[in-house]
Amino acid sequence: MNDPILNAGVLASQKVGSAKTADSRELTHAKDAAVEFEAIFLSQMLATMTQELGGAGGVAGGDDVYRDMFNKEVAKMISRSGGVGVADSILQEMLKNQEIK
Repeated sequence: MNDPILNAGVLASQKVGSAKTADSRELTHAKDAAVEFEAIFLSQMLATMTQELGGAGGVAGGDDVYRDMFNKEVAKMISRSGGVGVADSILQEMLKNQEIK
């Protein structure tokens, strides 16, 4: 069991396996970042679309706080369910710049 050739082979296979695992983790992180970017973009777009909507005039403009929270959650749901294509474009550019395939 202490054969150096055998151990070297095992070590090499672990390095290859860990490299693939690291690449898949990096790809997962890149996808998550792209989806999060799209959610932020959509949230800003929804905020612009809804800024002129009137409210009941809650205490200290509290209506705007709830509208912003609602916009952020709607944007996250849109982005996580396929989005509008921004995340795909961002991911492609990220992978191209990082040379991850």
